[in-house]
Amino acid sequence: MVTPRELVRRTVEFENRGRVPRQMWLLPWALNHFPDEIKAIQEKYPDDIIGAPNTCKTALQVKGDPFEIGTYVDEWGCVWENEQRGIVGQMKDPVIKTWDDMDKFRKPEELLTIDVEKVNDFCRSTDKFVLAGCCPRPFERVQFLRGSEEVFVDLALGTPEFFELLKTVHDFYMKKLEVWSKMNVDAIFFMDDWGSQNSLLISPATWRKVFKPLYKEYIDIAHSAGKKAFMHSDGYISEIIPDLIELGLDAVNSQIFCMGVEELGRKYKGKITFWGEIDRQHILPEGSVDDIRQAVKLVKDSLYENGGAIAQCECGAAIVPANIEAVFETWDSM
Repeated sequence: MVTPRELVRRTVEFENRGRVPRQMWLLPWALNHFPDEIKAIQEKYPDDIIGAPNTCKTALQVKGDPFEIGTYVDEWGCVWENEQRGIVGQMKDPVIKTWDDMDKFRKPEELLTIDVEKVNDFCRSTDKFVLAGCCPRPFERVQFLRGSEEVFVDLALGTPEFFELLKTVHDFYMKKLEVWSKMNVDAIFFMDDWGSQNSLLISPATWRKVFKPLYKEYIDIAHSAGKKAFMHSDGYISEIIPDLIELGLDAVNSQIFCMGVEELGRKYKGKITFWGEIDRQHILPEGSVDDIRQAVKLVKDSLYENGGAIAQCECGAAIVPANIEAVFETWDSM
């Protein structure tokens, strides 16, 4: 019998003759509102992809809970405000308001003190495909530290201090990935939300000049260690998918419906694995079960051929449990 770990590997290598692997991304909001329904779906359609425990020997310097109402201070010292239980809040108070504040933020060195044996024991204890418990996000992290508007201005002006900050963040992430790549995980995972509803947030040329080289280093670390490389990016990112393919990215989690599923299939089928998703803007919260079935069929027909698609969807705010179940039921029936 093929294990979930092998099923995912075969899928990203376009050698899968079995069922499509699945994964549900679960926000606490959904579990808070539909605990029994979510538990039943998880038992019937268990994940094939899971995350490794992020167990550090040194405690993280955080305050509060990111999913509870109130203030949360993350491991980098960034302050978040949350007004709704079960979802992530918004960053409200940048650490680096002026470049004189560059010495006011801290790199969370505690994240480098991973308990390697605990992670390796976890990986040995499961037959599922395990993602590393680290998530480099250089573009988003500099926004959390500096503020989004300021970052876009810095990019436009070519501010030297901005690139110094970006290098500092990137170098720290490289250290994290070097640690995680030596463990028994199956893939590393990184992210940055790059798209608006219909375009990139910056010009493709700027993205290629500034950020593409960073992602190349992340992917190279993974592949050099025999791991796969998975990435998440929200919004319309069609313009940079060829670049991600060129870099050797194995799987991308993106909002394929806002980019056009059939168009993506015509351009990129067989070249990269689309790690979900089913439209969470309209179809999952508003659609009928029949709409869900049609959406899954569209993804399968457009993107899958012995691999190239993973049955992933997000169980987040305002979801309908019956629609989430229909996603996995339909994938399993095809």
